[in-house]
Amino acid sequence: MLQLTGSELSIADVVAVARHAEQVAPYSPEVVARMETSRQWIAGVIASDSKVVYGVNTGFGSLARVRIAPDQARQLSRNLILTCLVGVGEPLPIEVVRAMMLIRANMFAPGNSGIRPQVAGLLIEMLNRGVTPWVPRKGSLGASGDLAPLAHIAVVLTRDESEDGGFSGQAYYQGELMSGADAMARAGLERVVPEAKEGLALTNGTTLMVAAGALALHDAEVLIAHAEIAAALSFEALCGLSEALHPALHEANRQPGQVTTAANLRALLQGSQFIDSDPERVQDPYSLRCTPHVLGPARDTITFLRERFTSALNAASDNPLIFADTNEAFKVSGGNFHGQGPSMWLDFLGIALSSVGNISERRTFRLLTPELSNGLPAMLAPSSGLDSGLMMPQYTAAALVSDNKTLAHPDSVDSVPSCANQEDHVSMGANAARHALEIVENVRHIIAIELLTAAQAIDLRPDGPARLGQATHAAYDIVRERVAFLDHDRETTPDIETLAILIRSERVLRAVERTMPDVAR
Repeated sequence: MLQLTGSELSIADVVAVARHAEQVAPYSPEVVARMETSRQWIAGVIASDSKVVYGVNTGFGSLARVRIAPDQARQLSRNLILTCLVGVGEPLPIEVVRAMMLIRANMFAPGNSGIRPQVAGLLIEMLNRGVTPWVPRKGSLGASGDLAPLAHIAVVLTRDESEDGGFSGQAYYQGELMSGADAMARAGLERVVPEAKEGLALTNGTTLMVAAGALALHDAEVLIAHAEIAAALSFEALCGLSEALHPALHEANRQPGQVTTAANLRALLQGSQFIDSDPERVQDPYSLRCTPHVLGPARDTITFLRERFTSALNAASDNPLIFADTNEAFKVSGGNFHGQGPSMWLDFLGIALSSVGNISERRTFRLLTPELSNGLPAMLAPSSGLDSGLMMPQYTAAALVSDNKTLAHPDSVDSVPSCANQEDHVSMGANAARHALEIVENVRHIIAIELLTAAQAIDLRPDGPARLGQATHAAYDIVRERVAFLDHDRETTPDIETLAILIRSERVLRAVERTMPDVAR
């Protein structure tokens, strides 16, 4: 079971819990002690009523100057959750919401948020028992954190002091969408009345941005590896030249990602009878020979973002924060909830992946075009004219590439002031998160289309599969296990979706890695 400490959560942990239902252990006694210490400080603020602490005994945002009576602290917490229930649109994927719940539970472990262990622990129990709140995709400005999305989670586990518990939102339980109250009851969990500060602790922070970033980054690493595999198959189908992959060339450019991609392509193409098979060719087009120069920087981007998002998984983005591990506990009010960092990182990821999709589509186009494909039939149709072959999948790839160009416009450069200008600069990081996830999905399908096209092209070369390198042959075999050669026109949506699922499952990559275990992920 995964143990949350507040400092050791990894992207792999997020994927395991969000997608594969790995169980999460209850908080350790040490974590519980830290949380109880900061909770006691909050209780002291309420009991004395001598200190003014934002969000504990004041209103929120531009209403921070309004003092709240001690006996209204509970209602203040619950009201904050209810007032932030403003999300709209289709729901977030269940895996994203589960990632948010895990990250939030981990954020509480250092004891900086003043939340009771039993309240924070409900997030863990909901994960383990399969209660997933229904959370709309849109409505967060990315500062003061992801208020609306987090509120749609918090409303499920909290309740009013009234007999019926009040509004509970919606949640999935065992695949069925129902009221939050029903989902919690069926799972054997009791909703709690939030105490002072707990409503703010549950809703304030960069959690959606970081959750989406962790999942998107994991997928991006998988996509880069598959983009290299697809590129290698296209290299062979187009009878490319190996000279542009020479290690001396790439070492001279001093870009680590480029060096890695070139090395991976050399390994993928080892033993190929297609490479360097055209003695009259002098140079390949950019979409082949500059593949390391495009995929390499994407690798470098991912390396940078892995460090940043791993730190963010273990960050305290609540406000105010309580520091109770000193001789005299104190609070600090600031802006850790501001999502400018995650917003920029998500934009950066989207831009990098868009380039990966761009060059993949260009190779697909080249494979289909007789003037560019080194002798392949038009549209890779055995009976060109009567059949249109793979003409139309390239249209889809082009549409997805164009979509990415819009989605990759940086959200982080935008800001719309809110809250009577108290919150006069916001990150729009939740929009960046949504767009990054869409770009990931688009690129997965673009690469699937290149795999489909390259396999068809290989089959149209004399003795095609027999001339492949060992690693690319392994990839080709997996493709052909699931998708048949296109001898006549047919619906290709199922083929594209099948290959996209194979990419997400990493089955193609694992088959290739068995033939070349030293390949870099």
